[in-house]
Amino acid sequence: MASPTERNDARRGRKFGPKGRPQGGGHPRPQRSHAAPADDWIWGWHAVEAALANPARGAPVRLLATADRARQIEAKFGRQKVLEVADAHHIGNALPQGAVHQGVALRPGPLDEADIADFEPTPGAVLLVLDQVTDPQNVGAILRSAAAFGVAGVILQERHAPKLAGALAKAAAGAVEKTPIARVVNLSRALDELTAAGWRAVGLAGGVERDLHEVLDGAPTVLVLGSEGEGLRRLVAEHCDELARIPMPGGFESLNVSAAAAIALYEAARPR
Repeated sequence: MASPTERNDARRGRKFGPKGRPQGGGHPRPQRSHAAPADDWIWGWHAVEAALANPARGAPVRLLATADRARQIEAKFGRQKVLEVADAHHIGNALPQGAVHQGVALRPGPLDEADIADFEPTPGAVLLVLDQVTDPQNVGAILRSAAAFGVAGVILQERHAPKLAGALAKAAAGAVEKTPIARVVNLSRALDELTAAGWRAVGLAGGVERDLHEVLDGAPTVLVLGSEGEGLRRLVAEHCDELARIPMPGGFESLNVSAAAAIALYEAARPR
């Protein structure tokens, strides 16, 4: 005898096999798409605005905006061929879950990256080197501080660093477009090249004797920061000219790497 569920489904036109399982006919349940959102989007008004204004960017690939944001974009940048007006829900579907897009998202053209040979060791100049700092929010916040303090550039590792998009670009609030960024395969070799060119490499580390302000003298300086958990790797530390610490009289010897970068950049700016 058919169950009530089977009788209801039969009236809708569904057919059942010998074990009571539906087979064909009726109204099949729609298939959901499981395609992951692309990971090269930039979202958030400040990040997208800066990317559209950056002449070092290639032509944008796709641009989604709500009607209000579309009017802002056209008022500032003129008509964009790739602009698609969409509601906030549709924009969110193109992005990773939880992305706070503020009504606009961009798949940008490629960004011209710098070469370490481009960084000139002028008096007071500061470079940042990030040794396997992988958290996008932290790297974005560091780039924001780098832009605020006018660093000459930021150097990331080729493999152990996040893309300059997504949550990183949102946290950077446009600083991805304002700060020269270079990627290198080997940080130790890059530090040697920078030292030979006239830079002085200062690595931040705990457990060393000298405070950061004691080693900063206004000379062209490379500040080297280690990863969120492990700090500077031994080989990278060995290729620094000096190791210094941020003094913490409160006794709590742990700073988020983006907070440490902001303090270090402030200290480096004081001699200037």
